[in-house]
Amino acid sequence: MVIKDKAYGIGLPDMQIADGYSYERIPLGYLITFRSYGTWLHGTRGSVDRFHNVYGSPRLPSDEKRKQYNRGLLKQPPVKLGAPKRAAVLSAIKETCEIRKWELWASNIRSNHVHAVISASCKPKIILNAMKANATRKMREFCYWRSDTTPWVRGGSQKYLWTEKDLSNAIAYVLYDQGEPLPE
Repeated sequence: MVIKDKAYGIGLPDMQIADGYSYERIPLGYLITFRSYGTWLHGTRGSVDRFHNVYGSPRLPSDEKRKQYNRGLLKQPPVKLGAPKRAAVLSAIKETCEIRKWELWASNIRSNHVHAVISASCKPKIILNAMKANATRKMREFCYWRSDTTPWVRGGSQKYLWTEKDLSNAIAYVLYDQGEPLPE
């Protein structure tokens, strides 16, 4: 049996164990997504919170009061990724994949989030953490990030890509379904 992820058209085999990792086979790749801090608050249309985070459940509707409340909780201003920061993040992702011998299939660094499709023989949380850490390091190296805090939200999305179709759908999603190209 295969369950379809509506957002990405990715098939997920039902043989996964509780933490999402199957020891029966290794996925062909992962779709890794993470957001910059403060740019996607609860109350924004389509957000997910800990009470509404069940597979297949609808995303939350827009709620301006909740969004304003969450904006007041921010510990630093929202982090927008302008062209120089996006270039540094892309450089860090490429460098990380090269050093760790991971296959980078596609990446797209947007103004408030990062997508990458990567093949690696490790759990996706390792990939996610390495990408965020090295992107931060690279932004600091170029003096684009001077804060002691992270420019990223906690966690991120880690979609398993089990088939060639899953992999090609994720690559197409990252390269062609993110809106207009951003200025360099």
